[in-house]
Amino acid sequence: MKYPIALLLGFYLVCSDVSQAQSAFDKMSKEKMEKILFRVASEVDRIPGSEDSPGRWKIVYMSRELFVITDESANRMRIMTPILEEENLDSDDLKVLLEANFDRALDAKYSLYQGLLWSSFTHPLEELTVEQLKDALKQVATLADRYGDTYSSTDLVFGNSGKN
Repeated sequence: MKYPIALLLGFYLVCSDVSQAQSAFDKMSKEKMEKILFRVASEVDRIPGSEDSPGRWKIVYMSRELFVITDESANRMRIMTPILEEENLDSDDLKVLLEANFDRALDAKYSLYQGLLWSSFTHPLEELTVEQLKDALKQVATLADRYGDTYSSTDLVFGNSGKN
């Protein structure tokens, strides 16, 4: 049986509209993120001064203080935790951190900002899934905890990590 092209095109457009409507329903927002943070963190506080710009939290997760910041106008979010002061790093540390960012840090990364070494994760906000958020929190905390040891955010390592 042959179907007219118009019928097939119409079916495609209806299916496309339904999938777009579903993805719009699933978009991450600062309100949805806050609900998730309250479920997974042992403590959640809005960052002081963020009353005019909600979407910024200080949380305790896996015994670490993490900062979670959203910017809906830029469709971005960031999770970060400080590790140590930059002045306590030497050139060998920086080489190890860059190598770890390549093969062991996975989605969380080591970063330098305002004189501190951080473990951080950034992602488009709306496209972030609940599972990605939970995984990102864990990776940021784990990467910070493993500084000076394995420098890894999970047990997964890409490649052979430079070892033969």
